[in-house]
Parts: sequence; C-alpha cells; structure tokens
Amino acid sequence: MSTNIHQLSLFLENRSGAINEICQTLKDAAISIRTLSLADTEQFGILRLLVKEWEAARDALSKAGFVVKVTDVTALTVEDRPGGLAAILDALAKHGVNVEYMYAFTFGSGDKAIMVFRFADHGKAMQALKAENIDTVKEMDLFK
Repeated sequence: MSTNIHQLSLFLENRSGAINEICQTLKDAAISIRTLSLADTEQFGILRLLVKEWEAARDALSKAGFVVKVTDVTALTVEDRPGGLAAILDALAKHGVNVEYMYAFTFGSGDKAIMVFRFADHGKAMQALKAENIDTVKEMDLFK
C-alpha cells in the first residue's frame, strides 16, 4: 500500500475573504478540512489542505474556479518530546534527504505527534525512512 497522502495546494490572492471562499466551497460540498498550512507573501499565499475526500474536494474547488494542485506528501509519527523532530531530521540528513516543507497534523496519539512532510526526492526519502526504521502513516490511518 502506498505511503503517499494526497494534499491539495491552492494559490490565493492575498486579500480579505480569500481563504473563506475556499472554506465555504468545501462546506457546501460537506468536506471537512483535517489540517492545513498557509504560507504567504505580500501578494499571494499558498494554502495546503489535507482532507479525507481529496478527489471530491479537488473537483468542488476546481468547479468553483480555484486552481488546485494535488501533491503527494508523507506523514510520519514523531516522538512528542524535546528532540523528537530533531531525531527524524537527523536521520533524513544522514541519507542526504531534502525536506521541502513540513507542518503539523492536528491530531496526535498519546506520546506521538504527526508531521506532514514534502520531500524533494520521495523515493530517496522512503529508502532513508525504511533504513532508519521510521514509520509512515498511511492515508487511510490518518483519516480514521
């Protein structure tokens, strides 16, 4: 089974109400946002979303006039303690894996947090994670 998780990315004009239009579109389609990340500049932003029904969300947003890009990301469990994330990043760096970006998932479990990663080279990252015995979270498990 694939460890890829489908993320929706949307470019937004940096103006009042832009994010609300996306949220209203998803609300009208009865799609819940599980987590998101927003990065902005003076003129535009990039909204990254994880939703369980990613295909329906993509279709609803596209129909509403938004340009939606689907990107594969990977979720990892991270020890929820000082140095937990550093241990993951050290293991990836040891194998020369470049992290393009990452953000926290809104749900963890017990002493584990969940982080979402986008790697420059997904295959190389998967090999490194396997070599270091670092577990990925499958899409079906992420949205339970």
